Amino acid sequence: MKAAVVILFLAATVSARVSVSEISIRNYHDNIGVPLAAKIKAFEEQNVEENASGQRIVGGIVTDIINVPFQAGLIITLVDGRQSVCGGSLLSTSRILTAAHCQFDGIHAAHSFNVVLGSNQLFTGGTRFHTRDIVMHPQWHPFTANNDIAVLRFPAIRFTVLIQPISLPEGSYINNDLVGRIATASGYGWTHDGAGISQHQRLSSVNLPIIDNSVCVSAYGPNVIRNTQICTSGQGGRNICRGDSGGPLFINSGNRRILVGVTSFGAEAGCMIGLPAAFTRVASYISWILSI
Repeated sequence: MKAAVVILFLAATVSARVSVSEISIRNYHDNIGVPLAAKIKAFEEQNVEENASGQRIVGGIVTDIINVPFQAGLIITLVDGRQSVCGGSLLSTSRILTAAHCQFDGIHAAHSFNVVLGSNQLFTGGTRFHTRDIVMHPQWHPFTANNDIAVLRFPAIRFTVLIQPISLPEGSYINNDLVGRIATASGYGWTHDGAGISQHQRLSSVNLPIIDNSVCVSAYGPNVIRNTQICTSGQGGRNICRGDSGGPLFINSGNRRILVGVTSFGAEAGCMIGLPAAFTRVASYISWILSI
């Protein structure tokens, strides 16, 4: 899973702090979402044809979704008619949390969303419905990645074994920085640098250690990383990857899954080069989320 939103910086200064003038979360749809949507759709259509001839079974509802039944796939129709992709987290029968840049990346805006629930693949299987009702955080800033959070609204759906909500942080989790905890990120994006789309392309997850924001600041700078974000380590070649934008970062608490982050951005230089990834810290926006 590679950098969800583009962080631009010179290859010669990968290890140096990235200044505000050298980063951009603009144009996610052109750079990542639109190309990825076309590749995933073409691959899934090819597999449907092969499945008809008995070569392999793909598509439909895959049992792996049981592990993350709150995962939503978003097939986005842009204002210009092209398709893009993002992820999201089901909060209730009528709300999904995602990233604001999935709606507006500073250049391109979404016209509508085809929401996919209960499926391991984006263009086949699962429960699907359309919505145009999305509320971005009023202080979302596509030039700095601040307040990268949005709520999709839609008529109530029915929960199933494969479609279940995730819990929001409460109590001690509100003011806990969670440093040292192991969290899980999931999404429909690439599984490693240069992977493209393969026969194994489907919903994936990765366990990531939550790190102190100071580590993120050393990579991206204090004007990019705020206390309203949460960071995970990119060491060991494990990270979010291209196309995971808007998806969940969650921790286990007994039998509950708690949503602690919304996938926001990582390094354009690659998801396996060891740089951290940043997520919107859900606990910082509880009042706003509940007001929508």
